[in-house]
Amino acid sequence: MKIAAIIQARMGSTRLSGKVMKEIKGSTVLSHVIERVKQSSLIEEIIIATTGHERDDVIEKEAITCGVKVFRGSEEDVLSRYYLAAKENNIDIIVRITSDCPVIDPNVIDKIVKYYLHENYALVTNAGAELSQRSFPRGLDTEVFSFDELEVGFINGQEKYHREHVTPYIYEHSNKIHYYKNDIDYSKYRWTLDTEEDFVLINEIYNRLYKGKHDFYLQDILEIFKHEPKLSTINAHIEQKKIK
Repeated sequence: MKIAAIIQARMGSTRLSGKVMKEIKGSTVLSHVIERVKQSSLIEEIIIATTGHERDDVIEKEAITCGVKVFRGSEEDVLSRYYLAAKENNIDIIVRITSDCPVIDPNVIDKIVKYYLHENYALVTNAGAELSQRSFPRGLDTEVFSFDELEVGFINGQEKYHREHVTPYIYEHSNKIHYYKNDIDYSKYRWTLDTEEDFVLINEIYNRLYKGKHDFYLQDILEIFKHEPKLSTINAHIEQKKIK
């Protein structure tokens, strides 16, 4: 059974174009995400799923520099991009991560993957569209599901949002979804990268914790927010884009 992280990435982001190639402390956002996911003890392979668009050549080059695989597919049909990337690489279990999460926590990833492997669910997540189910900061988002579930969605998902967002079909057509929750609700925090304000905050986090290697995780970041609560006001007004 092969477990792989598929990380979607493209330069054509509508809200913050080229965000994955922006630099934080001398390295790209994408490289930071990759290095953090590499720390997972359960993920065997990382695949960057980007588009066939010429502007995304830079993403392929960066992924190769970081020592991970690349798959290029449809820009708009992200579901097909995931499905074909998983099929081409014979992936059994997909860990879905987005490239705009430069503080993604490998320890959280492993907890969610481990839970998925030991329970009988179609999909295990700490994210999802149901805001009431979230307890982790946005930016640690992880979804785990099988290739079989992905294939069902690929074959049957017909709505535009099914194709653009990969997992909505699974959420809508399975009663075996598990929302993995933290003991304490930290969902008020936004540590993802979608706007200039987000980028400012991520830089503040890195300036305080990144000393050349990725040895800071959820609790370390929470600690600086505890002592500097004003940090959370930098992007508190930003609303997440809706799926539909």
